[in-house]
This record gives sequence, C-alpha cells and structure tokens, in this order.
Amino acid sequence: MKSVYNFVVKPKGERYNNTKKLDGGELILNTEIFNHQYVNREAEVISTPIIGDTDIKPGDTVIVHHNVFRRWYNVKGIEKNSKAYFNEDTYFINDDQIFLYKRKDKWIAPKGYCFVIPLKATDQFNTESEKPLQGIVKYSDGTVEVGDLVGFKPSSEYEFIVDGERLFRVLSNFITIKYEHQGNEEEYNPSWAKSS
Repeated sequence: MKSVYNFVVKPKGERYNNTKKLDGGELILNTEIFNHQYVNREAEVISTPIIGDTDIKPGDTVIVHHNVFRRWYNVKGIEKNSKAYFNEDTYFINDDQIFLYKRKDKWIAPKGYCFVIPLKATDQFNTESEKPLQGIVKYSDGTVEVGDLVGFKPSSEYEFIVDGERLFRVLSNFITIKYEHQGNEEEYNPSWAKSS
C-alpha cells in the first residue's frame, strides 16, 4: 500500500504504552485514553509517499507525533480515532509528524530538528534539578555537531523519551548559542524516564 502524499506506518507494539511488567505481573499505569504521555510514539514505516523527497525508507523506525495513535472522545462522548487512522495496523501521516527515525540501530534527526540531552543543575542556589535552556546535542540534522553544548530559546523544547532517555526536541533554528565545554556538565536523565 502506498499513498501519494503520506507515509504509511504501523505502531511498534500497542497504540498505548500504559502498562509495565512487574514481578511476573502487569501494572496498569494509566486508564485514560486522552493522556498523551502514555501514547506509543514509535512506528515502523510501511511505505513512503509517491510524491516528494525523503531520506526515510520502508522498514525504518520513526518517532511520531503523540496524536497519531491516540484515541479521543468527541463532544457527544463517542470514542474516535485520530485522522491518521486507517485500521489498527495502518496509519497515514505527514512528514511533519515524524520527528526522528532509526535505520540500522542509529537514530537520525530529520532536517530542521535537533535532540538535546538536558543537564543536571550544578548551581548550589538553584532549586531546580536541571539547567534551563541548555543541553548537549544527542542527534542533529547537521546544523550543529553531536556533542556540542548549546543553548536554546525559551519554550522551544519538547520532551521525548527515546530508548529510555529523556531528550528535548528543539527546532534547529531555535538553537541560539554554542558554549565551550567546562568539563563539569552532567547529563540529567531522571529514573522515571529509564523505566519507560
């Protein structure tokens, strides 16, 4: 199956990631269908659009927008699927709903995006756990180098959990400064992210 303008994808696993295996049993973390934090964001590409140019290929794993597999209730209380839904194993999505893709066990950021690792706060007077608006580039579209210490605009970061690591997706043109490494930077990955 191919689409003219859309990627055809299927979820890797279930539509929701709201359970955890625990001591031989299963723990249900959330029963609400509208909570975006428990929606599965990993998909496998079945086919790419006929029209358009993309580096993504069939078989690649992609990180998609949280509304792709999400269900919701309309104003009459009737449960609905997202507009991407075709059937339980097939969804049609636009290229702007793909934020990261993996080929041969290597994550690649599409053009326009970088993924940044948050840093642990080192200032003894700071009550927050992490440094605001700074991080180390984990995945890059080539605008900045992987491993660069960067700063970005306020409210430009969007949280993702990728392979048990909490990362911020930042538009590449919202990265405002490249810092020199001081040697005391420590990545901040809370324990709850590792268990995802």
